[in-house]
Amino acid sequence: MKIVLVIDQFDDANNGTTISARRFATALKEHGNEVRVIATGKPADYKYAVRQMKFFPIVEHLITSQGMRLAIPNRHVFEKAAAWADVVHFMMPSPLAIMGLKHVERLNIPHTAAFHCQPENITFTLHLGNSRRANDFVYGKFRDTFFNRFTHIHCPSNMIANQLREHGYTAQLHVISNGISPQYQYGRQPKEDWMKDRFNVLMVGRYAGEKRQDVLIKACAQCRHGAEIQVILAGKGPLEKKYRRLARNLPNPIVMEFYEPARLLEILHMADLYVHTSDAEIEAMSCMEAFACGLVPVIADSPRSATPQFALDERSLFPAGDSGALAERIDWWFERPEERQEMGLRYAAHAEQYALSRSIKQTEEMFRQAIAER
Repeated sequence: MKIVLVIDQFDDANNGTTISARRFATALKEHGNEVRVIATGKPADYKYAVRQMKFFPIVEHLITSQGMRLAIPNRHVFEKAAAWADVVHFMMPSPLAIMGLKHVERLNIPHTAAFHCQPENITFTLHLGNSRRANDFVYGKFRDTFFNRFTHIHCPSNMIANQLREHGYTAQLHVISNGISPQYQYGRQPKEDWMKDRFNVLMVGRYAGEKRQDVLIKACAQCRHGAEIQVILAGKGPLEKKYRRLARNLPNPIVMEFYEPARLLEILHMADLYVHTSDAEIEAMSCMEAFACGLVPVIADSPRSATPQFALDERSLFPAGDSGALAERIDWWFERPEERQEMGLRYAAHAEQYALSRSIKQTEEMFRQAIAER
């Protein structure tokens, strides 16, 4: 198949949607498909380049701090891409995608969408993340301006598919994991000097309101074994200064840094425990990659997060937002290295059902259905 992916940002892998899109494109090519993208950045053989939107400095900072860029819609680019494509797949409901969808509809080109942008990703930035009215409003806007114009939507989890059904989305919903790349496999390696003699607790994700890294920082400050714990927050985002101030209460200096994928993989193979504190999450690839590498996860049990589905038992769950309960879980795993090793192997085996190759086959079938309908 000839597949065009529409995503505002593709070049810089500094947010979950872009990382998923890059992995997705590579895997589709490896399965024998031809893939091109419509995105900002420099032109390339695989890319129809569009210009980046510019905003007032405050708005620009708010968008880029989330690891995002927005593109200026270009009718000629979509007409050129649509003339080549068998199917056009839209990754998020941005202005670029909304305008592009109009042209794809007019040209009668098969098209599908993915639901990667949870309303809470927007509302938490506006300090309205816990407002049901605000989140319902965003679900409604997404539905009426974009998603209900599709017949097929890719949903990375049952949780988000259920949310779409409850909010009146009418398309056929395909629940397909974003998939774990094959390089994320079980493996333990000797710790580097900065990790030695420490119990290294890792979380990967943007420093954003819905991710709740503050709960992990507070928990580790309460742990009985806090003097031996080192917190590693892999990522970047608008709340970095806030978290650095909060981390002054930790017995050991916090490590906060954005790592390229190859470096992050090394850290996953050296860390001792993975914690995922998010209140809202469509799937959480970072957590999946962690337990695929043999790290036991401890996950916030939030109704707006799909991540609790990965817990093999209650020892990998804690009540969302409860730093005291999380501290108890971390201490429990700290004191039981043999059980951590045993469960790490079980989690690595559990990860096999989320292999990227399986997800690609399911997505290809969704594309074929959309093409057949046209």
